[in-house]
Amino acid sequence: MNQDFSASRLQNTSRQEIRELVRAQLESLLRQRNYEGAKSLLVPVQAVDIAEAIEDLPESMQAIAFRLLSKEEAIEVYEYLPPNLQQEILTDFHRQDVLEIVESMSPDDRARLFDELPAKVVQKLLRQLSPTERDATNLLLGYKPDTAGRIMTPEYVSLKQNMTSAQALERIRTYAGGSETIYYLYVTDDARRLTGVLSLRELVLAPPDEKIENIMTRDFVFVHTDTDQEQVANTIKRYDFLALPVVDSEQRLVGIITVDDAIDVIEREVTEDIYTLGGLESGDDDYFQTNLFTVARRRVVWLLVLLITNTATHAVISSQEDVLDKVVALAAFIPLLIDTGGNVGAQSSTVVIRGLNTQEVVMGKAVNVVRRELIAGALLGVMLGVVVTVWAYIIQGNFPVALAVGTSLCAISLIASFAGAALPFLFRSFGLDPALMSAPFITTAVDVLGVLIYLNFARWILRL
Repeated sequence: MNQDFSASRLQNTSRQEIRELVRAQLESLLRQRNYEGAKSLLVPVQAVDIAEAIEDLPESMQAIAFRLLSKEEAIEVYEYLPPNLQQEILTDFHRQDVLEIVESMSPDDRARLFDELPAKVVQKLLRQLSPTERDATNLLLGYKPDTAGRIMTPEYVSLKQNMTSAQALERIRTYAGGSETIYYLYVTDDARRLTGVLSLRELVLAPPDEKIENIMTRDFVFVHTDTDQEQVANTIKRYDFLALPVVDSEQRLVGIITVDDAIDVIEREVTEDIYTLGGLESGDDDYFQTNLFTVARRRVVWLLVLLITNTATHAVISSQEDVLDKVVALAAFIPLLIDTGGNVGAQSSTVVIRGLNTQEVVMGKAVNVVRRELIAGALLGVMLGVVVTVWAYIIQGNFPVALAVGTSLCAISLIASFAGAALPFLFRSFGLDPALMSAPFITTAVDVLGVLIYLNFARWILRL
């Protein structure tokens, strides 16, 4: 098997192909117990690709593959592994191996790992850390989950405003190795209060004897330690920052949040929103690694709610049995109408909920947004109604029935658009998650009102 992973070959290969090639050849070499070949295979590969390749290996080979890495490679690769695999590798290592990896992790990544580990394991690892790393980790663990304080890193370079640019550059040379980024430099006063920000480029271009306070920017953006992590990520996205300073209640600089942490937050929040839109409790763990009984418990909640509330649909149909008895053909179109209405409502709720989450839509614009969706629903209803009327007439050959189906679909589309746009705003105003609450209520409203409208329209058009 070809084991040539030269730099030129990797440059001409997509990331997915690299992952598959590394995984396949790594697994083959491990089965052959060719550990030296496996080590050589991984040398030119990026840490993130190695982590994904190890994740895809059979469980019996994952810890073996990880042990083949040098200490420096292992530390970098470990931070890219999913939490469940990190825990498994920890249990397979000797204590000293574990400590070297955990000690060398960045404080924010270490805090994220500790959030996933049992409390007893965390306490044992904390006791074994060096005082500096223990203090840095305890600092982050002391903040509430999902806040800026929990995801920040205390590894940054700060400058004093009375320094000269030459002194600042010397300080950067001294401390840059332990900082996550030095592109942005943060200026503080004697009380560690954040007073300004400047870029490395601005510092390098400044005259050697220029005071930092003369070249720094005093109008800067920052967040507090209790700021929600999603708001932090949106701030970094809005201003295209590579890093964002975090201050405490007294305006003292305590850490920074880098763009890679913001991307992780956005990914987790989007995943949570997608699960929630489907009526799922996302939880904090990986859905595909979760116990099946836990998965079933999370999914059954809203399914039971929908099952119970849809008894109202049964009640509506039961009350209109005389109409269905006289024109049995009407029953055939009930699934079509409520399914189409549910789809229209889901489309409206999706765009509104996404707009609320990205702050593109605000509560003050609720009336305008709902009005816009109502107009869109009316247009959709007319277009779909005409098509369905023609289609129903071709199938049944009964124009009054076809007309009842088409006009009902127009009304249902209008109601579904209104419900899909209005309910997210309503639930947000009550402090509830619009993604979690809207889906079942939209489904129920469209089902019940859709059937009621359809059968009453049919009674009126068919003169029953």
